[in-house]
Amino acid sequence: MTEKIKMLAAALLVIAGIAGYYYFSEAAAFVRVLSVLVGVFAAVGVMWQTPVGQQFFVFSQESVREAKKVVWPSRKETIQTTGIVFVFVIVMAVFLWFVDAGLMWAVKMLMGRSDT
Repeated sequence: MTEKIKMLAAALLVIAGIAGYYYFSEAAAFVRVLSVLVGVFAAVGVMWQTPVGQQFFVFSQESVREAKKVVWPSRKETIQTTGIVFVFVIVMAVFLWFVDAGLMWAVKMLMGRSDT
């Protein structure tokens, strides 16, 4: 039960930070943003004390570790792939234009509305 109360407190801290943003509507933008950040950091501090918060921290560490394993393409590979995509888009656009023009011609011929 205490874990649920801590999570509720964390949510209320975030809400309080957002409420502070609107409460200080006449203040400088720095003060308004600071109120939201204080609420969020306080909520993170409270969530840190719960098992859910601990699991999230472990999950985020594992995510960073996995992201470091990603092999990004080189600049040359990226440019080549982008070029292939552009060429394919142009070819498909021309193909679809021909199909559309052919179907329009066929419908006009079937309806007896030839332009000749």
